[in-house]
Amino acid sequence: MKSVHSTHPATHLFGARALRDFGDGFVAILLPVYLLALGFSPLQVGIIATASLFGSALLTIAVGFLGARHDLRRLLLAAASLMTATGVAMSLAHDYWLLLVIAFAGTINPSAGSVSVFVPLEHAALTREVSDAERTKMFARYSLVGALASAAGALAAALPDFTSVVGIGRLTAIKLMFVLYALVGIAGGILYARIPKRIASHETKAAALGPSRAIVLKLAALFSLDAFAGGFVVQSLLALWLFERFDLSLAQVGIFFFWSGVLSAFSFPVAAWLSRHVGLINTMVFTHIPSSIALLLAAFAPTLPLVLALLLIRAALSQMDVPTRSSYVMAVVTEAERAAAASFTSVPRSLAAAASPAMAGALFAASYRSWPLVICAALKIVYDLLLLLQFRQLKPPEER
Repeated sequence: MKSVHSTHPATHLFGARALRDFGDGFVAILLPVYLLALGFSPLQVGIIATASLFGSALLTIAVGFLGARHDLRRLLLAAASLMTATGVAMSLAHDYWLLLVIAFAGTINPSAGSVSVFVPLEHAALTREVSDAERTKMFARYSLVGALASAAGALAAALPDFTSVVGIGRLTAIKLMFVLYALVGIAGGILYARIPKRIASHETKAAALGPSRAIVLKLAALFSLDAFAGGFVVQSLLALWLFERFDLSLAQVGIFFFWSGVLSAFSFPVAAWLSRHVGLINTMVFTHIPSSIALLLAAFAPTLPLVLALLLIRAALSQMDVPTRSSYVMAVVTEAERAAAASFTSVPRSLAAAASPAMAGALFAASYRSWPLVICAALKIVYDLLLLLQFRQLKPPEER
């Protein structure tokens, strides 16, 4: 039985994840509003989203190598410091090229999800705290905490609409939200600092990827397809689509993403329960396909209530593969390979996701506003079918 103290690292990581996703929740919505207020076009918004995701991919490559050889706590503290610097820089910058550099080098996350440098480090740190039987449940709780925090962040995105009553202009209020993002980075760093140091063993230092290399590379290729598809509808661009198609206010979009986040959050424990009965791969595939169908229907739905209903159905189903995917990757590799496996399955996701927002921005600019949703849904269904065909026979330890 684990001691009481052994749960402390997971508690601190859960808290840091909540803070980080709260910040990502409001930044993903405010980013397009901020850039449009500065006079930039939808295409330029898409390019900045692409730069952000591409920069995250390069950082994640680095931590994939470093995480196998260095203390995870130190790397998480460095990432939290970068988050703080990003928030401060975004609040001060106005020049487009400078904003592009900040997006590329910093931690701004246009998807309000787990595409970031923090992910492989947190996954490796969390997995060593639990048994195989408890791993998926732990990732479900981890994802639940993050999704609820992200939903709260989406509500917070509406604050700039109400600051005029105290004499603060909308643009200034958005800049202050980026300052809040920086403060969130500091608070997350305080929690990371409370994680005990773990010196890498000789086995862990030996190689980033070893016997599981072929499995990891195949998973990375499939996850890349999924992420490329998702990049067409990252949260910033979905917010932009709602703004432009239905002329919604910032507060209305914030409320929608709040409820969307709540539905996603409570789907995670359901995913953990379902995976115990039908398996991780089946849970990933047979919840994901209906969510893609809902997104496809939303692209052509004629009225706002129907669109929002379909998008909420998608939110209730589309993220059930998040804890199950994380658990599956950690289960089918050796302990020494976990940090590298998390990184090398995240990096192609980030690189693939980085390519599509600019394409979506170009479609927006050409007035093909619904096409990004259609492309996203179609590619995700292809990904799900390929995943089922390739990995339905490779079971994690608890399913054997």
